[in-house]
Amino acid sequence: MSRREKVSMSVIRRLPRYYRFLIHLKEKGVTRISSTELSAKLGLTASQIRQDLNCFGGFGQQGYGYIVSQLCDEIGNILGLSGKYPTILFGAGNLGRAISTHMSFESEGFRLIGVFDNSPERIGTELANLKVRDVAGLEEFCKKEKPVMAIFCVPRTAASQLAEQLYNLGIRNFWNFSHYDLSMQYPDAIVENVHLNDSLMTLCYRISDQSAK
Repeated sequence: MSRREKVSMSVIRRLPRYYRFLIHLKEKGVTRISSTELSAKLGLTASQIRQDLNCFGGFGQQGYGYIVSQLCDEIGNILGLSGKYPTILFGAGNLGRAISTHMSFESEGFRLIGVFDNSPERIGTELANLKVRDVAGLEEFCKKEKPVMAIFCVPRTAASQLAEQLYNLGIRNFWNFSHYDLSMQYPDAIVENVHLNDSLMTLCYRISDQSAK
């Protein structure tokens, strides 16, 4: 097993935060930063940051720190942000509209190539410079364009059947906002289930817990 295969998901989930912060530093003209300085700004220990980055090789120099632009590029490569994976989105309602128009897919590893819906009122309209397509034409589109990732902005009730159709068409990667846990149905697929309600309830707990002290 390679060193990279041993990296825990907790480490992987911290990488985008590092990358986002380094982009901010780069835009401000910061050229070098130490793990101690990073830790103070990110609320992590310097040891944790060094351990995380050492999972992929050493990028800094003791007593010198990290070159911001170099570390930013290295983390971007680790995350695979140059992949430009062809992506399709399902659900052209409010959530789908927000995701498709406000996410910078190109800079985050993906390329939105199609938007689908089953509503006659939405089919044929434009979203993110793409014409909203009828789900009925999904199979033909997939055979021609070969998307590798699907975004679900559909109701929970529609997710299971749609996932089965996509899985049978060879798509194994999902960014799922539907509140239906796709990873349970397809354990060999790569799934990011995004539960906004869970995040909000977690925030509610933290506020309640703080108020009780």
